[in-house]
Amino acid sequence: MSKITVCGLSSQAIEKVWDAWTKPEHIIQWTFASPDWHCPHASSDLKEGGRFLTRMEARDGSAGFDFEGTFLRVQAPNLLEYRMDDQRIALVNFETVPGGTQVTETFDPENVHPAEMQQAGWQAILDNFIRYTERLSA
Repeated sequence: MSKITVCGLSSQAIEKVWDAWTKPEHIIQWTFASPDWHCPHASSDLKEGGRFLTRMEARDGSAGFDFEGTFLRVQAPNLLEYRMDDQRIALVNFETVPGGTQVTETFDPENVHPAEMQQAGWQAILDNFIRYTERLSA
């Protein structure tokens, strides 16, 4: 199965976008695809070989899961590569472009859900991230 890519554009500077993506106090504000979910906890040891954990839960308590993995490459503020605990790889690029910062995520899909569904879910989370960065003060 081929990789899936999602992308978004924030008007914020690359350093601010990087911080919003990598710091737990920001991660808990945006890492969910819809308003009926939330992220009550996130941790990140932001270094190559460091671990991350993001807890995602339905607000009504009906479901939840831990999104965990290991950072493979950390090149602030331009690139993150990580291996999820199920061995899939994701790459996140941050690029200064006219108008702000382009964020592009490319990831290996899992084998349970259709690729279109996975792309829509990851894009929804990225869209939520972009909306969050737009609310950050300059």
